Amino acid sequence: MLAYTYPLLDLFGTMLGFFVFIIWFWLLIIIFTDIFRSRDMGGGAKALWVIFVIILPFLGILIYLIARGGKMHERAAEAAQSQQQAMDQYIKQAAGTTDTASQLAQLSDLKEKGVLSQTEFDAQKAKLLS
Repeated sequence: MLAYTYPLLDLFGTMLGFFVFIIWFWLLIIIFTDIFRSRDMGGGAKALWVIFVIILPFLGILIYLIARGGKMHERAAEAAQSQQQAMDQYIKQAAGTTDTASQLAQLSDLKEKGVLSQTEFDAQKAKLLS
């Protein structure tokens, strides 16, 4: 009964419309993210792009992709790289690892202060250099 009132071609058309809406919504989110991530535009230009995309959504998205789409990937890669560097720095800080030269300097200071003996210093130095 349902197939008679709602033919298969209409079902495919509805599914196509649904997926086009999902893709359009995803592009809208990506473009707004790119607008606000962009460092080469001022606040006024960002506001104009946002207004343009809101007032004329389909046309605004297409024009934005044509005008600024080439650099969207570069800005996304730059943001991912800076995020990765921040994560690496946080992990190093949380793990308490520093470079070998600063650890050797700390060992040398401890040896000069008398906290470490020569044999302990040599053992720790060998451990760091290995």
